[in-house]
This record gives sequence, C-alpha cells and structure tokens, in this order.
Amino acid sequence: MQTKTYAVTGMTCSHCVSSVSTEVGQIPGVTDVQVDLANGAVTVTSAQAVDDDAVRAAVDEAGYELVG
Repeated sequence: MQTKTYAVTGMTCSHCVSSVSTEVGQIPGVTDVQVDLANGAVTVTSAQAVDDDAVRAAVDEAGYELVG
C-alpha cells in the first residue's frame, strides 16, 4: 500500500469534498481517499504508486487545483 497527501485549493464545503473524493477515487489502483476540508488536504491510498498527473487531472475535473 502507498499513501500520499496532496494540498488542494478552492474547497469550501461538503459538496467540494464529495466531488474531489469521487473523481480521485476513480483513478485505477486507488483504494481510499480522505479529504480534510479544514486543511485542504487530500490523502490518497493505493495498491501501487499513483501518478501525480492523474491526481492533478482528477482534482481539476472536480473543479479544484492541486497546490505545487
């Protein structure tokens, strides 16, 4: 198992959390997504390493942006 945390900007409500969780959760290999609205942190757990560009694209699809 691999776990990586990303910083996301623009999330302000529970709908934001749901959108990001859904999009990131659709990435192949992702087994869990935890979103901390207060800190803007998204923790992704996967069976193998997940490409950062895939996470960036999923967050973008949800309408938000990765920091960095």
